[in-house]
Amino acid sequence: MPDLLQTLLHYGGHFILPFALGWLLFRDHWWKAGLIMVAANAIDIDHLLADPMFDPERCGIGFHPLHTGWAALVYATMLAIPSWKWRALGLGLLWHLAVDSGDCLMQIY
Repeated sequence: MPDLLQTLLHYGGHFILPFALGWLLFRDHWWKAGLIMVAANAIDIDHLLADPMFDPERCGIGFHPLHTGWAALVYATMLAIPSWKWRALGLGLLWHLAVDSGDCLMQIY
């Protein structure tokens, strides 16, 4: 059962919760903001650089180049750009890192 819960939290966090964030923070454009935040999951392209590409025992935070603290700083600066689209993208990227961090914590416990 814990594996099922982790899977539901992971994929729900990546594909459902961005629309709730869009509704809360970008009310006038919530649907488009949600889609932009879901599209931010494309940062997982950096998994192609890993060997093996997928390892259920590995924490991707700090391992994959687009999942590092330096990348997070870039994503955080997007929140300062005066365009809701860029802010939605930055938030989506940071949210992606948060969801993946949650996975890492669940691997420990």
